[in-house]
Amino acid sequence: MTDSRLDPHLLAALRAGDDAAFERFFRAWYPGLADYALRILGAPDLAEDAVQEVMVEVWKRREALPDAASLPAWLHRSVRNRALNQLRFRQRVAGGDPEDLPGQQIAPAAPRRLLKAELATALGQAIGDLPPRTREIFILSREQGLTYPAIAETLGISVKTVETLMGRALAALRATLGPRLHEPD
Repeated sequence: MTDSRLDPHLLAALRAGDDAAFERFFRAWYPGLADYALRILGAPDLAEDAVQEVMVEVWKRREALPDAASLPAWLHRSVRNRALNQLRFRQRVAGGDPEDLPGQQIAPAAPRRLLKAELATALGQAIGDLPPRTREIFILSREQGLTYPAIAETLGISVKTVETLMGRALAALRATLGPRLHEPD
């Protein structure tokens, strides 16, 4: 199954300056990118600003957008960079310790609705307890659906590092949640 957001006809129309194509592109990508930015920033209004700034750049650079294979990583990296710039700016304005800023750490992923409330809480806590880089990779993979090469490109790290950190994330989650998954109802 192919990702309709990467439809070559849509991207070609966008590159040609078709307003309707940009609107479809925006509607297709905005929700996931805004969710990603929210996990970094912790504030919906700031997340929306970051994604909107990236979408303005998409329109300005539409003729030179990366190919479909590189586009998801490029978009996520752009959103991540905008979000991190906002965090740095907020730190300078606040004049304090970056650890004091809300949203400095990426928030835990939202658990699926089908999980029981107790397991959902435990899952969120376990993800939140992951180291920041490991948590970010886990979210990009499991929440955003990026491939390991796309994550590596987004974060400017090697695929092997992504594999290693995902392995650590999954092992940590299994260790934390494993006993809960085997408890009798």
